[in-house]
Amino acid sequence: MSTPTQYAHLADLSGLVGQRLGSSDWIMVDQARIDRFAEATGDLQWIHCNELQASVGPYGCTIAHGFLTLSLISTMFDSAFVVDDVTMGLNYGLNRVRFPAPVLAGSRVRGHFTLQAFDPLEGGAQLAVLVEVECEGQDKPVCVADTLGRRYTASDR
Repeated sequence: MSTPTQYAHLADLSGLVGQRLGSSDWIMVDQARIDRFAEATGDLQWIHCNELQASVGPYGCTIAHGFLTLSLISTMFDSAFVVDDVTMGLNYGLNRVRFPAPVLAGSRVRGHFTLQAFDPLEGGAQLAVLVEVECEGQDKPVCVADTLGRRYTASDR
């Protein structure tokens, strides 16, 4: 595991709009993870869960759900960068999400985080962060998401 990029204060990010904040560790997306996600969401489509049928499908194996890839962004945030004075963070939403390429079962993915906007809030800030998820060995990203998150430095939130 790599060490996340560290920032002392949330306010330090205000001058970093347009810059990469950090990159996450690699995360393995194996069939067991895909199956657990399928079970949790009820999305049991053969392209995700039936290895035999998927072996003769368009990708030659099962692929991860797009929403599984998207959900891993939360974990990726944690290993990409930390802000020492942030006491709480909230997922505020997404502006745009695309899945340009599939994640084949057994692949590793990681995210790259670029700050797009910093908007101060009472007790913290709203961050618009572009997340580009790459899959090891692939040229195209597997997920590109414009995320909105709120980070707070006040402990009374």
